[in-house]
Amino acid sequence: MVDIELLKKIVEAPGVSGFEFLGIRNVVIEALKDYVDEIKVDKLGNVIAHKKGNGPKVMVAAHMDKIGLMVNHIDKEGYLHVVPIGGVDPRTLVAQRIRFFTDMGERYGVVGHIPPHIQKPEDRKKAADWDTIVVDVGADSKEEAEEMGFRVGTVGEFAPAFTKLSENRIATPYLDDRVCLYAMIEAARALENHEADIYFVASVQEEVGLRGARVASYTIDPEIGIAMDVTFAKQVGDKGKIVPKLGGGPVMDEVGPNIHPKVRRFADEVAKKYDIPLQVEASPRPTGTDANIMQINREGVATAVLSIPIRYMHSQVETADLRDIDLTIKFAKHFLEELKPMDLTP
Repeated sequence: MVDIELLKKIVEAPGVSGFEFLGIRNVVIEALKDYVDEIKVDKLGNVIAHKKGNGPKVMVAAHMDKIGLMVNHIDKEGYLHVVPIGGVDPRTLVAQRIRFFTDMGERYGVVGHIPPHIQKPEDRKKAADWDTIVVDVGADSKEEAEEMGFRVGTVGEFAPAFTKLSENRIATPYLDDRVCLYAMIEAARALENHEADIYFVASVQEEVGLRGARVASYTIDPEIGIAMDVTFAKQVGDKGKIVPKLGGGPVMDEVGPNIHPKVRRFADEVAKKYDIPLQVEASPRPTGTDANIMQINREGVATAVLSIPIRYMHSQVETADLRDIDLTIKFAKHFLEELKPMDLTP
């Protein structure tokens, strides 16, 4: 059963790419420290938790960074002008709240919306972009905004808005990738007898170039690498191109250059043994996850991707199914417990 309070804590902890130290790093350490043999933070900020075994050496990575915003200008009227950190769609920001982390603590701002009553007809058809997005923090001047702690370089993220939609569905900013981070932590805590030598990595800066996984995989030098990251679920407007659905169970990429065939076949065996539904999707190119960079580490790593499907990715209303989360935890636990040395030549 999903621990909603822990999931909410993980989802809402601060941690825009490059600023994971603002909150989420300590949450991860606290959640894992009593369940692993050793835990450390590297110079880039990755949390690496080791559960010792005789082999094979496995790296399981879920990124803990968020997309967000950075202040690049404060105008004379006290409005903040911002630029994206990672893949932020400016259209999702209109009429939304932003949580900032200033020199004087947390502050909130709002992205205003010109009322339709006073818009010009031609403006009603225009979508917001980075030239039109400004954040109102309640200041009347640049000086007042600075007195509140705002500076060029201040970072912000979507304000917390964890919502229970129904018995099994939740919506909140930052299920990408905090929901998989939660699942990885719970799997690590539930792990019992295992032969594998396992490194659980809460990686940094995935949203800006898979940077944390590059450093961690070089340090660990794993034989097998599993990236845990969200994937797209069926939603309005997908025109039938998206296969996974909410409530259908965890997802694993079926085939593709980023997916090792023997690791993938082993995953099917585990899913069948424990009667866990495993949804599939094709990956004809690198997956855009930490598996990309793990795969080409040193002499090469046998990689796969384990995902939780969500709707409305990179928005303030990312939506997931609690049953998928629970089954992903169970699958990850059994996969790691069953893993034995194998010939990894494709």
